Amino acid sequence: MDATVKAGLLDLIDHAVDHGWTRCRAAELLGLEEERLRRWGHRRRAGQLSDTLPGGAPVHGILPAERAAILELFEAWGGIDKSHRKLAHRGSRLDLVHVSESTVLRVLTAEGLVLPQKPPREPQVKAPWPDWVAWKPNSIWCYDYTHFTRARRVAIAVMDVVSRTWLATVISAEETCTQIEVCFTAALTETGLDKLLDARLLEQLRTGQIDPDDVEAEAVPVLLAMSDNGPQMRSHSTREFMAACAIMRRFGRPSTPTDQAWIESLFGHVKGEWPHLEKIRDPGELELEIERVRVEYNTVRLHAGIGYVTPDDEHNGRGDALRQARRDGLERARQQRIDYRRNQQEKQR
Repeated sequence: MDATVKAGLLDLIDHAVDHGWTRCRAAELLGLEEERLRRWGHRRRAGQLSDTLPGGAPVHGILPAERAAILELFEAWGGIDKSHRKLAHRGSRLDLVHVSESTVLRVLTAEGLVLPQKPPREPQVKAPWPDWVAWKPNSIWCYDYTHFTRARRVAIAVMDVVSRTWLATVISAEETCTQIEVCFTAALTETGLDKLLDARLLEQLRTGQIDPDDVEAEAVPVLLAMSDNGPQMRSHSTREFMAACAIMRRFGRPSTPTDQAWIESLFGHVKGEWPHLEKIRDPGELELEIERVRVEYNTVRLHAGIGYVTPDDEHNGRGDALRQARRDGLERARQQRIDYRRNQQEKQR
């Protein structure tokens, strides 16, 4: 509160007291505490009615020489470190100034100094779907790795994006292109598409007799396999394998996991709804349990993303009929409730 306002309130209280009011009653009417008025009176007599700046002068505050050292550090290393946190540690490393990270930021802000920032990354446009892709099962697959740290194992899973079917899983101690080939071979076998795998073509690709670019340019893809930009997915061996299977690869944008949201969602639901998987320490037990969970996920668990049917229903063409049956059942039940209440009303007449 401003000193002028405080002085005016004190004069008003004194005026009320001179006309027969008690100081307590006058303070209550003005909504002021009597103790506060007493303090204001002492401060007015001392000539210090104005409020002082908060904080005072802390004994541990930085010295002028330290402030100058921070500014010197900014001039010499600001363009290299580009962070007030790094500058604080740089000062200690050079034995120039020993202050906290927040102190460096506070001094620079007070001086109006701004550290250079990295330019924002230009947004990348999401690639459109290829013209030949049809939104039906066994057309678009997605795959990725996830870790089970207690068992010290890595799991790679392949799923069908359209039906959300969890097609295959491989548990391994390694995270290489070999696991991708094994998992995709199992998924192709699971769906009856193993005939896509051309062993002779794969051998020619790996021995250098055929260029993968030629195969990808001439062959008509049968599947679209989506993944992130991991080194295993980008490897030459994975490219050869996919070319031999007539599978076209599609990579998500860097640092954009939503481009592979289907497989990310799969791992999230599996670890969230079956939390015991992350507590298993025996690799063999983990492999058996994940296979049991995969069967339950595909055949028992209702999936919200496909209209609350199981992935197995959607993959085998039963999804539309089940969703229509529910709509028919809801309409039939509604009509039955209406008919029941109308009959009840007629009976009461």
